[in-house]
Amino acid sequence: MDGAVLELNMKRAALILAVILGASSPAIAADGAKIFTLQCKTCHQAKSTLMGPSLVGVSGRKIGSLSDFSFSTGLKAKSQTWTDLALDQFLASPNKFAPGGRMPAALPSAADRAAVISYLKTLK
Repeated sequence: MDGAVLELNMKRAALILAVILGASSPAIAADGAKIFTLQCKTCHQAKSTLMGPSLVGVSGRKIGSLSDFSFSTGLKAKSQTWTDLALDQFLASPNKFAPGGRMPAALPSAADRAAVISYLKTLK
């Protein structure tokens, strides 16, 4: 295996492990902030908008519970909280996680999802 590919795979594995263990380093969160700005910020602001709910404090919050956003039936039906695993599953495939949802994009890269989840934990 090429050294650069091995290094990239090790970085991805470290990001995934960090999310699984609940760790959050400034470097991982910074990567997540960049991804969030490029792919998520259009719809998700500090306050809920017509396009998307606020993600401030999302980690640990009951799914579909913000009173200032009209969630899809699929998200309202969830009776769990936004854990790292739930966020990862949702970001990997929003419509599989909550059929009938309105989120138009997914993050197919596990490393990108791990970085975004780490970043979301900094939003308080």
